[in-house]
Amino acid sequence: MRKEFEINGCIEVQPEITEDEFWSIFIDFVESKGWSFGGGISEIHDGYYILSNGQKGKSVLDENPDL
Repeated sequence: MRKEFEINGCIEVQPEITEDEFWSIFIDFVESKGWSFGGGISEIHDGYYILSNGQKGKSVLDENPDL
């Protein structure tokens, strides 16, 4: 039997790292440990979620009013 941990947080990276690069490195790390990951990823810039078209979406504070 395996157990799971739910992750709820942000990882800050250098500005030149793309979402695809980060995702690849993250998944490679997880899989190198024999683990698996189920979930998604959202890019945040200056406190706003970035939409697939590159524009700013909702503020993270709209989703997390306690922050």
